[in-house]
Amino acid sequence: MKLGMQLDYSGGFKDSAQRVVEYEKAGLDIAWVAEAYGFDGPSFMGYLAASTETIQIGAGILPIYTRTPTLIAMTAAGVDAMTDGRFILGLGASGPQVIEGFHGVKYDAPLGRTREIIEICRQVWKRERVEYDGRYYHLPLPEGQGTGLGKPLKIIGKPVRDDIPIYIASLGPKNVELTAEIAHGWLPIFYMPERAADVWGADLAAGTAKRSPDLPPLEVVAGGLVAIGDDAAAVREFARPMAALYIGGMGARGRNFYNEVACRYGYEAEAKLIQDLYLDGKKDEAAAAIPDDFLELTNLCGPEGYVKERLAAYQEAGVSVLNIIPIGDNPTTIIEKLKSWTA
Repeated sequence: MKLGMQLDYSGGFKDSAQRVVEYEKAGLDIAWVAEAYGFDGPSFMGYLAASTETIQIGAGILPIYTRTPTLIAMTAAGVDAMTDGRFILGLGASGPQVIEGFHGVKYDAPLGRTREIIEICRQVWKRERVEYDGRYYHLPLPEGQGTGLGKPLKIIGKPVRDDIPIYIASLGPKNVELTAEIAHGWLPIFYMPERAADVWGADLAAGTAKRSPDLPPLEVVAGGLVAIGDDAAAVREFARPMAALYIGGMGARGRNFYNEVACRYGYEAEAKLIQDLYLDGKKDEAAAAIPDDFLELTNLCGPEGYVKERLAAYQEAGVSVLNIIPIGDNPTTIIEKLKSWTA
């Protein structure tokens, strides 16, 4: 099992990069760089490329709506070149608040766009002249649109790899099925090893049945807060505000992917209450309404023996990359311990 970590930028990008250098020495395998509506992700990924030597650098995630398919491919090829083949292209749909609110781009057809973007990216990396006539993307623009001067082009530079790994952040049944069909890896959130098969098993199986034999087995990236110690179980309480934000505040009533996942786990009544409280401005009450066992099963906090049991549960569920948020005075020590337990 590999170890990944979503990077924290609270001390600034340069401070974060220095910590990644330390984590790399401790055995961290993947550093994920987020892009929501702060600074862009590729700038920092390029900085990390110059600061590190062996760790994989993952986009966690680039939204599919904010760049053209070919720019996504060019960006991935660029970071992959700077890292000598250590890049992972993480893609996701984000949400309407960010895409329509911050970018002013219509949020539509996430499944169809994701499939077409990936197909175009793979053309670019193979240095083919890009010609694509999909439902959502047309390269070059068809006759009668634009100036009529567009022509098929291929990327000028030679990518380090012609098949850069693509991971998809997905939760809904059709999205997860698509991920299992065409991606190298899957980035779920609020993953419960004991219940994941009940929620996503059929979707993963349906996608895997259509998966190309040229693709390697699907990597599953999941985890949560990690704290190790006799009194570490209390640390999972730190996850309450984030869980409330996602389950209660992301999207709207009737359109919140995270709320739907909580419902599929069997927390229908709790998910409704959390959303109602959060959208009514009662954020603290919404956080208090997150079920205790939800926090326990989506994090790894407790004595050493307990954390080892949780690691085994993730491994048994098929998780191949444990994504961690280490909590404690010395995250490096936590990484070293987990690395020794998962080797």
